[in-house]
Amino acid sequence: MEQRLQTFITLFIVIDPIGIATLFMALVHAGSKDFQKKMALRGTITASAILFIFFFMGDRLLKLLGIGIPAFRIAGGTLLFLIAIDMVFARQSGIRSTTAKEQEEAIHKNDISVFPLAFPLIAGPGALTTVLLMAAAAGPVENTAAMVLIIAFVLALTLLSLLFAAKISHLLGETGANMISRLLGLILSALAIQYIIDGIKAAFFL
Repeated sequence: MEQRLQTFITLFIVIDPIGIATLFMALVHAGSKDFQKKMALRGTITASAILFIFFFMGDRLLKLLGIGIPAFRIAGGTLLFLIAIDMVFARQSGIRSTTAKEQEEAIHKNDISVFPLAFPLIAGPGALTTVLLMAAAAGPVENTAAMVLIIAFVLALTLLSLLFAAKISHLLGETGANMISRLLGLILSALAIQYIIDGIKAAFFL
């Protein structure tokens, strides 16, 4: 139960539905409500497909590349720690968001559901890394089913935040969103360090 709760918290923080909602609103504010709803649905469905493909194929991919689970835990923990630093300092980087040029390109696109919404905003490097770590730790069928439910639940929360992005942005404002991001980043940094410690233990002491 503790591992599943930790997994949920990690994936929720990495995807950051509230942070995505504010970015999403900045991209679609000029569009109609129907357009915003369509982009939210398409983007979430596309991101879901990407994440579930990585979840079910990730272990095979790692084996194909000759990458051990301990090594991936260390690498994944390092990446998540970098994401946590960005969140604590309330800054955007190419790791967890789009670059300035990518945002400019997205503004002039009629369909942002695949890029940049599905990737990299929802199913970005951090989310893909987390899903691969989840797949590596899944084990029995019951645990695998629980991991699938966790991914689906976080994506459902993400869709909900996108559908109510206008209200969330108005309610929190820039200061409120940054405050939540900093708090979640602090938690994620601790979880990321734990991933690194587990990877080092598995690689050198077990």
